This record gives sequence, structure tokens and C-alpha cells, in this order.
Amino acid sequence: MTALPAGPLNRRDWHRLALAAAMTPWLGACAQAQAVGSSAEAAQGPRWQADPFSLGVASGQPQPDSVVLWTRLRITEVDAAQMGQSVGVVCELFADAALRQPVRQWRVLTDASRAHSVHVIASGLQPGRHYWYRFVCGSATSPVGHTRTSPGVNDAVDRLRIALASCQHFEQGYFVAHREMAQRDLDLVLFVGDYIYESTNPQYMLRKHDGAEPKRLDEYRERHAQYKGDADLRACHAAHTWVMTWDDHEVVNDYANDLDRHFSDPQVFLRRRAAAYQAYFEHMPVRLGPDANNASQMRIHDRMAWGRLADLWTLDCRQYRDHQACPDPMRGGGRVVVGCDALADTSRTMLGTAQEQWFTEGLTRSSKRWKLVAQSTQMSSSGINTPLGRSAFTDGWDGYPQARAKLLGHVAQAGLKDVVVLGGDVHMNVAAQLRVQANDEKSPIVASELVTTSITSRGLGEKLLAQIRDSNPDILHARSDERGYTLLEVKPQGISAQFRTTPNPAKADGVLKTQAQFQIQAGVPGVQKA
Repeated sequence: MTALPAGPLNRRDWHRLALAAAMTPWLGACAQAQAVGSSAEAAQGPRWQADPFSLGVASGQPQPDSVVLWTRLRITEVDAAQMGQSVGVVCELFADAALRQPVRQWRVLTDASRAHSVHVIASGLQPGRHYWYRFVCGSATSPVGHTRTSPGVNDAVDRLRIALASCQHFEQGYFVAHREMAQRDLDLVLFVGDYIYESTNPQYMLRKHDGAEPKRLDEYRERHAQYKGDADLRACHAAHTWVMTWDDHEVVNDYANDLDRHFSDPQVFLRRRAAAYQAYFEHMPVRLGPDANNASQMRIHDRMAWGRLADLWTLDCRQYRDHQACPDPMRGGGRVVVGCDALADTSRTMLGTAQEQWFTEGLTRSSKRWKLVAQSTQMSSSGINTPLGRSAFTDGWDGYPQARAKLLGHVAQAGLKDVVVLGGDVHMNVAAQLRVQANDEKSPIVASELVTTSITSRGLGEKLLAQIRDSNPDILHARSDERGYTLLEVKPQGISAQFRTTPNPAKADGVLKTQAQFQIQAGVPGVQKA
């Protein structure tokens, strides 16, 4: 790996400073910001009564020569009264943690139509390098963030260290996992969905959402802002570069394409989805916003390389999928079914035809050692054997078994040995083998799976989980009683995984430990106990 730039502060020192700083109090398709020579113009801007950078800073979607830098101005009514329609913000990039080696600056104009969010595609950078950044607007300066570019696509790389995370219901616990992640030496945070929750569950409430369930743009903006108000989450964003995909709760539970659980008119629901997608973009360090010709569409699936070591795909399992099979006529979304004939339909898809083709073609062409597939849920089967037959939960991959078999069949036919599927959603740690025919010992293992537990969201009961384990020999490990994240270390010879957890519910003073460890050997599909 490329060495850190020289400077008075080492990286460990910087992580401590970033954590302390974070705890102190739509540019269309993310257009390239204008480079500028100094921050004098921004310094002549508003004289703030309240800190406009209270939502923090973030970076994401690294490439060898660029990375996305993000912030959003949080503007009070008092400050809004002194401002014009647009506000100028300068983003400053440095080669050292002490901010003594400036690299480049960009000036961005933002306004209320994009919730005063700022996305800078910081381009022209060096591969495999660490950078530090901040934003300046008038009298206010943001916290400092740390980011990095990915290695050159043909560079030899010894290691890729990832924190895999998902499912952070604000009301059901505290983000202590992010607190630990912020202090770790990571290359990436990989977040695979349910960044916010639209729903409330008073039964398990440790803290409270502001406002009712969001349905309009302003309501989704407020929900995102409340989550970004958490100091531990802000610290993790400031400390690391993020790669992200979404699941359902960023919009509404169990939505599928243009259908919600209430069987709303599709056009009505798509307006809600458009609002949720815009608010998501406004609060995340991602390159592309809602489609300019159709605001209810937004591309989140992507692929990035980490030198010669790995290709990493992030898949979208919500926007393009077929509706759930065999729905309850009184209540849509996922349900547990037995004997649902529609599950045998080979035309049904989780990813949509275009995304599925893009993904499988990319897998076939990949020359990297590891093919890491980040998607939002559990791919291995979790059905239960019952006297009436095997059950299937229709919102997950068990609800799209032919699509799953097609993808894994492609892996087998292409002779790919180092495919690792990464997921979340189910609020439990899972280590599993993936076969074309699930749980069939005669069907060879073709890929490995690691699913992370939730940051805070409550898991399944032990009785049900025991039935899942008993019915699925491909699952080597499944525990839903603890919250946390998964630490992955990817090397040419293998991958190691630690399930880092704290007891449920995740308390404000919670401490994480290693629940279990697994490894994957290069050239040998399947997960092994470490």
C-alpha cells in the first residue's frame, strides 16, 4: 500500500482528533465543482449565528484519481434571513493531517432546492493516497475529514480492510459500532442498506425519531438530518471513505420497484420514492443523483477496483425487482409462504434484467483475485422445513430462488473461484456456503457468504433462529442476539472476517468484542471457521 503523506500528525493521532471534532458541537448529477485559488471569497460569505456544518462531512466512491466529498449546510431561520438564494462554499483538500500541504480547492454554489447539500468530485488526485479535507463558508469552517483514493487498477496491493455495516434504527440503540469503526485503521466503510428507518416501534425505543413517518421530501430530509446529528455516525463518516448501497427503509419497509406494502397507486408511490431518493442523495457522498428525466430513478449500483486485489460490486436489490410473490391481499410486502408456485417462475428477478446482465458480464471479465459482491440482504437460504413443505420469506432471495440459482450458476459455469457475497438486512451475523442448489451436498460450493448483523436494529428470536439453523446446513454460523459490524481483511491469499458485536440493545456505553471469526482461502470457495 502507498505510504501516508508526511506530516506532524500520524494517522492514529488524526483519528482521535477527528472523533473529538465530530463530537463538538443536488448538484443535478453531481457536477464537477469549479477549482479556485483561495478561500477568500467563501470567507466573505455569511456571518453565521449557528454552526452550519453540524451535520458533518463525508467522502465516498473512491477511484484511483478521484473521490466524492460531501457536506450539507444546516441553516437556521435566523441565518436564512441574511442570505441570498445561493450560498458559496469552498472545499479545501490537503496532503497532510495538519493541513499544511494544500493540494486543491473547489468553489460550489448550493441552495435550498438541494437542501444546501454540497457534492464535490475531487478529481486529478494520485492513486492510493490519503487526503484530508474541509469546507469553508463565510465565518464557518467544517470539521476536518479524512479520505483516500483507491489504488491504480493494475497496482499490486497487499491488503484491503473493510468495515461492513447495515441497519441502524435510530430508536433501537446507539451507534457504538460507528464509534469503534471511526477509530480503526480502515480503507473503506461498506454500508449495505437501511441507513435510516422511516418507521417507529415504541416497544423497543431507546431514543425517539423526530416527527411522523416521512413521506414528503422535507420529512425525509429531516429524518436524514436527525441521523447525521449522531456524533458517532459523524465521526465514522469523517474518519473513513464510504461505499454504499441501499435497502428498503431508506424509502419504506419492503417496497419492491413501484409497489409499497399498502398497494398504493404506483404513481403516488413513485412520487414518494422520488422524494426519498433525492433526500438520500442530498445526505450521502455519492456521485449520481436522481435521474434528470425521471426523479423516481437513481442509479446506486456500481463497481470499483482495488488494484489487482479485488473488484467490488454494489448491487441494488430494490429499485428494479419484480414484486414479491404470492402477496397477502390485505397487506403487501414480504411474507412467509409454503407452496407458492410463483417461486418457480424463472423470469422473476431481484436485480432487474439490465443490472443482472451488467453484473454477470462484469464478473466474467474480472481479472482481480477477489470478486466482492455487496448487496443488501442474505443470499443463502433461510427457509424452514415444515410438515407442509419448505417455507420461504418472499422479500429476500428465498423469494427469488430462480434468480439466485441463475446468478450462482453463472459463477459455476464461468469457473470463478473467489466470489464472496456480502450482505446485511436480516439483523444477524451469518457465515454460509453458497451452492446453485441450496443445502444440497451434491451441489458444489461455488461462493462464500458473510452477512453482518445490524448496527442497532433488533434481531430474530432464538427459537426461530434455531429452526433456521437446523433447516439449512449451508449456514455455518447465525446469531441475531448481538449488534455490531463485520471487520474484513482482504489479502491475496485469503480473507479473514471478525464479527464485532455488543449485546442487544446497543447501549450508549456499549463495548464491542469478537463474536466469531471466519476465513476464506483463495482458490477454495466456501467459508471456514478460523
